Amino acid sequence: MRSARSLIAALVVAGLMTMSACAGDGSAVAVADPGLVWGACPGEDNPPGMQCAAIDVPVNWAQPAGRTITLELARLPGTDPSGRIGTVFAIPGGPGSPGIGELKHVAGTFTALRERFDVVTFDPRNVIGALAPGCYQPGPVQIPPRTADEYEAQAAQNQALMQQCRAGDPERFDHLDSASVARDIDAVRAAMGEPQLSLIGSSYGGVPAVAYARLFPDRVRAVFLDGVPDHTADRAAADRLHYQQVEQRFARFADWCATTADCALHGEDVPAVWQSLVAAADRSPIPVPGKGPEAALAGFDLKFNSMALRDTPQQFAAAIDLARNGDGSGFAVMPKQPMFPGGAAVHCHDGWGYANYDDYAQAQERAVAWSPNFSGLTHFLRLDCSGWPTPPVNPPAPLSGAELPPLLGAGSPDETPTMDVLVAAVPGSSVIHYAGPGHVLYQSGSRCVIDHADRYLTELTVPPVGTGCPADLPDR
Repeated sequence: MRSARSLIAALVVAGLMTMSACAGDGSAVAVADPGLVWGACPGEDNPPGMQCAAIDVPVNWAQPAGRTITLELARLPGTDPSGRIGTVFAIPGGPGSPGIGELKHVAGTFTALRERFDVVTFDPRNVIGALAPGCYQPGPVQIPPRTADEYEAQAAQNQALMQQCRAGDPERFDHLDSASVARDIDAVRAAMGEPQLSLIGSSYGGVPAVAYARLFPDRVRAVFLDGVPDHTADRAAADRLHYQQVEQRFARFADWCATTADCALHGEDVPAVWQSLVAAADRSPIPVPGKGPEAALAGFDLKFNSMALRDTPQQFAAAIDLARNGDGSGFAVMPKQPMFPGGAAVHCHDGWGYANYDDYAQAQERAVAWSPNFSGLTHFLRLDCSGWPTPPVNPPAPLSGAELPPLLGAGSPDETPTMDVLVAAVPGSSVIHYAGPGHVLYQSGSRCVIDHADRYLTELTVPPVGTGCPADLPDR
């Protein structure tokens, strides 16, 4: 969960699409977009030409005449009106990232695309700060429970925090799901007078993008999915694919150690060393010198933090060697992951959690069979939803491939197997396989990915299956 920033200043409860604004120079302006009036954006760090507006949408789309909430919008207008194709809607990740703040920072990546499109984004209904401040305070760290009693205790603690968060605005809390976000996007489309949208879904923004494609397939011109989770797959199938990936990477690491004298574990049975270390850490967490007892690392912490080390095998091997000698500092590379009620609510509405302990236990049993070295890694976000009292309103569901145009995905090596499965449901789709580490490649500045995505969005030309991009992201 990211820290709270760019909070919505106010929720204006009023009639649909009634807000007026001024032109970028402060003068009044007549606009072609029905229902929206674009004008100057607040703040002083706005990229040249960026305009802002707002739209009121029902908090509950099943009751369109009920209470409304105001969503803030931003757009980078197209630079060649004579060649304009339409609107690209950029859906931010998170969940809950402020799209407007992100657009300010990555406006330059859309330069070529803007020759043919307006680029529009928003701060979604589940943006960080939409609920009471307490909803974004860290809750308990989600450690995979070993028994039913541990699961129920964790579920009770999570449920109490969720109920406390919900009490501030029950109606909004109950409608933070990505399908509601997708319906909000369609309201923006209608207000702009666009018959169809081209979508860019980045990271978790792929979940509302997929929801939009599921709900409004005839209003989809193109969809570019950049490093997104698969919200179409059966959970067991998705878990199996994830564990296959991490086990394959670990096998390559073990092979590297076997052939590399500089590996701190050279000449040893690397899987046996790793499994012994994880088991020992579960019995007695490994301390991190200079940190308090709360920083000590259990087996799950080692598994989770190893994900940040897998692209640096020498560092990973050294961290294992240090840890088996009682020093966990090599694995203290990421903070422990607490539950945040405001963000967890989105995950739970979108159906990522477990229904009960039996559901969790079955998932864990499968995980152990599929991944002797990293079982449990898929649990930590899903455990946020332990104790969630209602069925998900937007559970994963397949896409109807016959109704949609070909999709384009992009991702790093860790992401592309999932992306390949996601887009396979839609004939003619493909995924750009990026050769290096990275996430949200378009907005991070991969020139190769940007060129492929721009060509697809402009010409509806999907690159051949298996198309790759070199590791060209700038150093950060």
